[in-house]
Amino acid sequence: MATVRDATYDVLRTLGMTTVFGNPGSTEEPFLRDFPADFHYVHALHEATAVAMADGYAQAAGVPAHVNLHTAPGTGNGMGNLVTAWHNKTPLIITAGQQTREMLLLEPRLTSRRATELPQPYVKWAYEPARAQDIPGAVLRAYATAVQPPAGPVFLSLPMDDWAQPAEPAPEMRSVATRFGPDPRRLDEFARILAGSRNPVLVFGPGVDRSGSWSEAVALAERLAAPVWSAPAPERAVFPEDHPHFRGVLPFAIGPLAEALSGHDTVLVVGAPVFRYYPYVPGEHLPSGTRLLHVTDDPDEAARAPVGDSLLGDPGLTLAALLELLPQADRTPPAPRATQAAPDISTPLSADALFAALAGHWPADGVLVQESPSNLAALRRRLRITRPASYFTMASGGLGYGLPAAVGVALAERDTGRGRPVVAVIGDGSFHYSVQALWTAARLSLPVVVVVPVNKQYAILKAFAELKETPGVPGLDLPGLDITAIAAGYGCATEVVQTPDQLGAALTAGLRADRPTVVPVPISTEVPSIL
Repeated sequence: MATVRDATYDVLRTLGMTTVFGNPGSTEEPFLRDFPADFHYVHALHEATAVAMADGYAQAAGVPAHVNLHTAPGTGNGMGNLVTAWHNKTPLIITAGQQTREMLLLEPRLTSRRATELPQPYVKWAYEPARAQDIPGAVLRAYATAVQPPAGPVFLSLPMDDWAQPAEPAPEMRSVATRFGPDPRRLDEFARILAGSRNPVLVFGPGVDRSGSWSEAVALAERLAAPVWSAPAPERAVFPEDHPHFRGVLPFAIGPLAEALSGHDTVLVVGAPVFRYYPYVPGEHLPSGTRLLHVTDDPDEAARAPVGDSLLGDPGLTLAALLELLPQADRTPPAPRATQAAPDISTPLSADALFAALAGHWPADGVLVQESPSNLAALRRRLRITRPASYFTMASGGLGYGLPAAVGVALAERDTGRGRPVVAVIGDGSFHYSVQALWTAARLSLPVVVVVPVNKQYAILKAFAELKETPGVPGLDLPGLDITAIAAGYGCATEVVQTPDQLGAALTAGLRADRPTVVPVPISTEVPSIL
């Protein structure tokens, strides 16, 4: 007789979800026993690492991913990166073991007391089935919930004795839509406003990349002869950054952002919140007399926007529909941005010099995963992303995502057969949040290269301290960390780099290797301005 476990694995097979990320615990072993040969278990050494790996994998592969956590403690361990998955709008199915039903009344050890409340509010749906036989159907509902816009993580708490119970007939497999088009009347209104605008500006967000609509974004910018900004603090690149219309990334504070948009009478925001702000720098949300139009597939994003009129719709479908309605603008296209002057080369390297060298040796089809907050402005100045799905970071602002996400992205590149090279830029502070990810990368023989700018401090926090005038904050220096020894201990190749030429050689060798390579680069300890 087929068991609930058999039926659940069949559902996962049908959904194409045969990769499981996790760190096994006792309450998960009944599900994982006799692990099927056609499934792949990606072993992480910590639950936060497992969640971020799954997030990177799902985004790069373009499919939902399955994470298996260890009841309440494991869910708690994974929560930081679950928050990031929520803000990244990554479709994840998170399953966590629960104690045996027969003992739940007694609340024995490893009981998750209010299992469905624990991951709230950072899941779209959380459920503990009332019957063992409901698990296969719950997995189907979880999948449908995770992939529909706005995509995001879902959570199932599954008692450990349910897996051996007899299954009922298999649930009916079905499909759900993952994109929806804009309201035609509202779309016509937006098109009329844009067509009549004197000086429009476009602000694109991660939804443009998630919907695979770079070509539509470029076509609209050229149709309107309008400059293009990236929405502030984007988790994905949104437009070819070598295009003459591209202006860069908007500042993520209220007053400075409005100043950047001055002179424009209409702002069209597509696939981003309005706006992602931090820190608080007061001012008007928009320049006086400027109108904002907002396209998003997330009703909550539309509801909380402080200004603007919204249109719900898939970013890609909406851009394509606008192109059909808008005539070619009769105005001079914006001039290209000024070319950056070459940085001075000294020892230790400045952040600008490091990233200029990285850009000079960048593989044509490379994928960048970054988590180096204090060096982000220099990185984005020097290394321009020119291809879709080539830049990933955390939308939440929480550290510990980038390194394991890079491992997940590299695994997705292998599993999909694309084989694009993956380079992570991870600050020496961020590096230690989820350093266990290196072990998984080494076990999987993934040739990911991790460039670590070493300034021996939380420079981003020093910058905030200066902005907010909070001197004397403890714990902002990071002495005594031997990144080379740590990386070698996890099975990585490693080499300290001091010069641009050494960086190029290390990058080339690392991308050809049969294991991950960690490249620490001592850089200047100068603290950059937060804005």
